[in-house]
Amino acid sequence: MALYGVVADIHGNREALEATLVALERRGAERIVCLGDVVGYNADPDECVAIVRSRCAAVIAGNHDLIAIGRLDFRRCSKKAEYALRHTRREIGFEAKAWLATLPAHYSPEEGWVLVHGGVRDVQQYMVTPRHIAENAALLRSDFPGVRVCFFGHSHEQKVYRVEDATVEEIEAPQVSLDGSGEYFVNPGSVDASRKHGPRLAECALYDSSRRTVEFLRLPYDSAAAETKAAVLGYRIDPLTDRLYTLKRRIIGRVSRARTALQRPHGSQPR
Repeated sequence: MALYGVVADIHGNREALEATLVALERRGAERIVCLGDVVGYNADPDECVAIVRSRCAAVIAGNHDLIAIGRLDFRRCSKKAEYALRHTRREIGFEAKAWLATLPAHYSPEEGWVLVHGGVRDVQQYMVTPRHIAENAALLRSDFPGVRVCFFGHSHEQKVYRVEDATVEEIEAPQVSLDGSGEYFVNPGSVDASRKHGPRLAECALYDSSRRTVEFLRLPYDSAAAETKAAVLGYRIDPLTDRLYTLKRRIIGRVSRARTALQRPHGSQPR
C-alpha cells in the first residue's frame, strides 16, 4: 500500500513531465506509475524516455510508443499524430526504442488494480462513452478477476466512472473515494497539454491505495517553450503538408473501397 503518482500521455513533452514529477513528489508520492504514450507529438522523446525510465516504478506501452517503434501502423492516427510520429520514428534513439519495445500491455502494481492504456484489450480504443466503459468492465472481469480499479489513459481527460451491474455512473470531483461496490475506471488526464483548448495545464493523479482515494491535479508548465521547440524541430504539421495528408487519405480510402467492390461476388449487394 502506498501513495502513487499516476501519469499518462506524456507525448515527448519534457517541460510538462518535469513539472508534473516535481509536483507529485512535493505531494508525497512514493511511487510513480505511467500509463503509456511516453513519446509522440513533441520534441523530446529520448529525454522523456530517460526520465520515465529512471523515475517510474511501472510503465506500460501506449499506442504512440508502439507506433514509434513500428509495432503499430498509422491507420488509426489523426493527421497531426501521424506527422509527429513519422518524425519521432526518424529521430528517436536506438536505446529509447529498445526500452519501449520491452514495455508490457498492462500491469498490476498491487492486488486489486491494474494499469491499461486504451481499452482493456485494445490499446487504441478511446473509452469515452458509458457503453465503452460497460463493455470494458465485462472484459476486466474476464481478464483480471478480482480487480476492481482500472486506470486508463489515451483519451486525455480526467475522469472517474463507477460500474454497478449494467449501470455506468460518471463521478465528478477533484477527489473521489473508490471504496464503493462495483468497478472503477479512472483516467488521470494527460501530462501533455498540446492538444488541449484553453489553458495548457499538465494533468495527473494521486492514488492512495490504502485509503482507495484518487485526487486529480492540474499543473502549469512552460507550454510556450514546449510548443516552440516542437514547431522548430519539425513535429508540427504545416498547412501544405496537412492538405497533402488529407488528399493522401482520400485516395487511400477510395482505393480501398474499389478493392472491396472488386472482391465482392458478382451480383451481391453491400450490407
